[in-house]
Amino acid sequence: MVSRRRKSRKRKSSGAAGVLLAILLVSLLAAGAAAWLILTPFGPTEETFVELPSGSSTLRMGRQLESAGVVRSRYAFDLMRWWKRGTLRAGEYRFDHPATVVEVYARIARGDVFTKAITVPEGASIFEIAGRLEQAGLGTRQGFLDAAVDQVGLVSDLDPAAKSLEGYLFPDTYHFSRKATSGQIAAAMVRRFRAVAGQLGLKENLHTVVTIASLIERETAVDAERPMVASVFENRLAKNMPLMTDPAVIYGLELEGRWRGAIYQSDLSHNTPYNTYMHPGLPPGPVASPGIPSLRAAMEPARTDYLYFVASGANAQGRSLFASTLEEHNHNVAGYRSAVKKAGGR
Repeated sequence: MVSRRRKSRKRKSSGAAGVLLAILLVSLLAAGAAAWLILTPFGPTEETFVELPSGSSTLRMGRQLESAGVVRSRYAFDLMRWWKRGTLRAGEYRFDHPATVVEVYARIARGDVFTKAITVPEGASIFEIAGRLEQAGLGTRQGFLDAAVDQVGLVSDLDPAAKSLEGYLFPDTYHFSRKATSGQIAAAMVRRFRAVAGQLGLKENLHTVVTIASLIERETAVDAERPMVASVFENRLAKNMPLMTDPAVIYGLELEGRWRGAIYQSDLSHNTPYNTYMHPGLPPGPVASPGIPSLRAAMEPARTDYLYFVASGANAQGRSLFASTLEEHNHNVAGYRSAVKKAGGR
């Protein structure tokens, strides 16, 4: 009896050990398979985009990533989500090289969505902005020009007289998704303008301030000169003298599709509402996107008696020359022309 009980116990012990060994082997195989799925790089070698809509579940994201060939198995992605328990962010993601599930998951958890960068320089007009957007693959030039007019309501509370968003598309570097519409892009630039205006305390006379600031922006790139340029405009306006500023004339020509890349004498006699040689006072609206220094200068012009200047952009000496009298201005112009000839110009 004793020997039979010992044999039975041995059989039970060996059977339990076998089960435990089998479980261990299965667990090791499963762990190895999971590690292989998660840690072995996989994915496209060419540019691949995956749009993960807002509100997508982890299961749906995993299916999309697997279907796009970004991960080898949706279940591996689900396992990472269960392990990390992080928050995944919707958006469009760009994949262009094999990566581990760990890397793919980390990118989506960071919200490393794909965007295109576009820089709007100070002094850019809607025409130049539209061209830059088209070059960046963010819609068409005409599409943005249309949006700049159609969405003028975005600034109607700031400038009821505005005919377009010109002047209110703040110069900065922006990042947009590939599918961003012209309207969304314009709205983002206007929001940035509103933020800057709030920082500067710009609340009143926005139409006048932004229009003058846009002219300052196009006339000089030297920050120290901006308040003096602003004073010239203020002084001429006070005396009801024509501003005689080329950037406004050029803008009027651009609106009509007549701009030829250089200003000619015939352009100065071509009658548009923006021809500040023919019409006293300010042009109908801004002619470009002014930056902070120009906005500040327009808000706080220098106190001078200057009525004329040769703009730094046209001066071979690289600085603006200011004058209080026409005689002094003519002398400055003669000096500028002499410097141009010495430099080999016309």
